[in-house]
Amino acid sequence: MTIPFYVNPEQQVREKADFARKGIARGRSIIAIDYANGVLILAENPSKALHKISEMYDRIAFAGVGKYNEFETLRKAGIRQADLMGYLYSREDVTAMGLATAFAQTLGAIFTREPKPFEVEVLIVEISEGGDEHRLFRVSYDGTLYDERNFVAIGGKAEQLVEVLHELWEDDMTLERAVEVGSEAFRSAEGREMEGWEAAVLDFSNGRRAFRRLTPEELPTG
Repeated sequence: MTIPFYVNPEQQVREKADFARKGIARGRSIIAIDYANGVLILAENPSKALHKISEMYDRIAFAGVGKYNEFETLRKAGIRQADLMGYLYSREDVTAMGLATAFAQTLGAIFTREPKPFEVEVLIVEISEGGDEHRLFRVSYDGTLYDERNFVAIGGKAEQLVEVLHELWEDDMTLERAVEVGSEAFRSAEGREMEGWEAAVLDFSNGRRAFRRLTPEELPTG
């Protein structure tokens, strides 16, 4: 009779975590920053076709780093859940907290049960109807859920970006100033010029559907 190969559970978890972190580190980072009218989401992204930032529901946005097909799977599942919740109950029942919790449960189950964890980290961002309450949730590869304030970063340079944003972030910034702060944080953390930008805002002045992609004229230069 063949004896099953035994792997220490602690070692298995550690190896899974290392594997996921390496995959995420290869992805370009994303930041979300509070400003006066909403939240700016800014990413380095040279591709014009593969979006890392998207609208999820009314005043909720999604962003992901890591393996594209994996965070795209999560994004589509989140949109389906949001639409179903809004249809069965009311639009007000669809919240970033509910979606972030669902993502955390999904990623936690995959990390625990599957041989290969998802190599992703995601952001769920929400603004209130009046724009005075912004929710920034970060969900890691193992399903850990973080509730952030003022700004948040995910991806390979997340720690460096957060350190720079601690120095640069200002209360009640204009959108233009938020873009400047975000691009300066990227250049400082990366130590180089960026290869391309993708950016969007959740802005309460846009009405019920608060999501809007920034035009090329509004994006940072270089």
